[in-house]
Amino acid sequence: MSVLVVGEALVDIVRRADGTVVEHPGGSPANVALTLGRLGRAPRLLTSFGDDERGAVIRTWLEESHVEVEVVPAERTSTAAATLDATGAASYEFDLSWDLGDVEPAPADVLHIGSISAVLDPGGRQVADLVARVRPTTTVTYDPNARPALMGDPAEAAARVCELVALADVVKVSDEDLAWFFPDRDESLTVEALLDLGPTMVVVTRGGKGASVFRRASFAWVEAPKVDVVDTVGAGDTFMGALIDGLIGAGVAGDREALRAIDGEVLNQILGRAARAAAITVSRSGANPPRADELD
Repeated sequence: MSVLVVGEALVDIVRRADGTVVEHPGGSPANVALTLGRLGRAPRLLTSFGDDERGAVIRTWLEESHVEVEVVPAERTSTAAATLDATGAASYEFDLSWDLGDVEPAPADVLHIGSISAVLDPGGRQVADLVARVRPTTTVTYDPNARPALMGDPAEAAARVCELVALADVVKVSDEDLAWFFPDRDESLTVEALLDLGPTMVVVTRGGKGASVFRRASFAWVEAPKVDVVDTVGAGDTFMGALIDGLIGAGVAGDREALRAIDGEVLNQILGRAARAAAITVSRSGANPPRADELD
């Protein structure tokens, strides 16, 4: 089962509450690819970064976790300055450009997109065009992953998000993301509106409170394991990667009808495992998702 992830890979410059500063490779799609690699899926990541020291760190980080990296050269490697509060939650400031040019990746059974790279032009439009081309034969997963510092007006960003939701099979979004994109709408109505656009399921993550999965005729809830939080960097991306891995393991990725018909208990088990994976990530510094032997 082949998996292609498309999106940003960058360096997180993390400023901790105690004043210390450390650098970690990251970027939401790159973190998803890393999670999939550590869980044994050998994904491909189509991304863009510079031929510089930070770019070399990113490449090594990914390849050590069995991610095949396809790079569109950039002038320099992008960065995200993440400031952590006393609880470990992060806020971000970005120095990022995103342009894929005319690259045409090889086909895949599953395509994951998300975050800044899905809305920041010119690359955002290139990603949308790619999704539209491959969707007839590919399962599409999408995590909007709101980044207010780069996404501008929430209403405009939400319109772009909805275009992609309409092309996706599985949407994973945090409760905080929903509140930013759709500030004047009740969450339940927002989820219903997203489902009406066409995805098979919408998964809403709620940090330490767990996650909800919504389908046309069903709803389920999974709790998050209780852990001591070091920081939350990469937690949602770990959840997303483990969710994709679980759908592949259940034999429903790459098959739209099978995905729609997935058994509720099987789906709950997949979501519970994804929550455990995210809990491991928040228990240690940076975007450092678990490997399969840690999780299973």
